Amino acid sequence: MSTQITLEFPSDLPEEGLRDLEVVVKGKQAIVLEFLRKGLISQGKAAELLEIDRFSLFGLMEDRRIPVVNMTEEELKEELSRPVDPPGSAQ
Repeated sequence: MSTQITLEFPSDLPEEGLRDLEVVVKGKQAIVLEFLRKGLISQGKAAELLEIDRFSLFGLMEDRRIPVVNMTEEELKEELSRPVDPPGSAQ
């Protein structure tokens, strides 16, 4: 199931620009990335909606100054202080 969003623009805007695939893709990116910035969707969901991989999403996030890791300084310190299990070790 999908949802359609309709945007209104002044009538003097060139119609060919509204049919330009690059314009449509960038418009969709802007909406999805704003949802991501506001915490309304996850990175995985954003990548799925934009039909791109996570690495490509990180590039878009960087372009728009959206943090890839969104932690407070205290949360980051706590995460970094945890011991790391070597690969292949049982938990």
